Amino acid sequence: MGFVERMGDEVTSLTPEEAFDALYASCVPTLVRQTYLLTGRLGVALECVERAFRDAWHRWPEVALDPDPPSWVRAVAHDHALSPWRRSRRRRRRREHGRTVPRATRADRALLAALRDLPPLHRRTLLLYDGLGLDLPETAAETEASTAATASRLCRAREAVAVRVPDLADPETLRRRMAETAHAATSTALARPARPAVIRRRAERLARWWTAAAAGATAVVGVLVLAGLVTATTR
Repeated sequence: MGFVERMGDEVTSLTPEEAFDALYASCVPTLVRQTYLLTGRLGVALECVERAFRDAWHRWPEVALDPDPPSWVRAVAHDHALSPWRRSRRRRRRREHGRTVPRATRADRALLAALRDLPPLHRRTLLLYDGLGLDLPETAAETEASTAATASRLCRAREAVAVRVPDLADPETLRRRMAETAHAATSTALARPARPAVIRRRAERLARWWTAAAAGATAVVGVLVLAGLVTATTR
């Protein structure tokens, strides 16, 4: 059955592939900018966004039926970006050091450094509220915190950034600088992630690999159990 997407008064039936591609096209540009502010590295940002969409395709029936698929993908991308176990590909790192990557200005570097020094939850709260424009209840829901805790994190994040960069003490100035910094870094051709069809193929290939690995692990466990039984019987 095709995926049904409502656009105004018109209901259009889409295949899962078409629906995924539409979600990908609508979310990727802003999502790359968001993860760039969270990580300070363009290659890492692209990697996190691609991983989030691989996860989305792997769990597409769930994502397709979610009340807000863009928020689902955004949450996963942010989780990847803030994960302490995150690693970017060497190929991405090499490309970042190439001449095609725009050099960040001193102001951009100062902002990114201030953001990186924030605790992950404070950084995410600041991005959602001042970067994306979510209100406090929405930010609290996305970070799985109370509204009071979210407000406290937001205040502390703003204060910490202002200590590092006094020019950004005003929230409006901070919002503008975050938008300008993210746009400057992601406005080149290098910031374009893989095509959605490529993401889908990678997700399917990874799923097959995990299935094969699980089957192999099960077989190994079975052999070990059988060997243990044979040894116990012999003794």
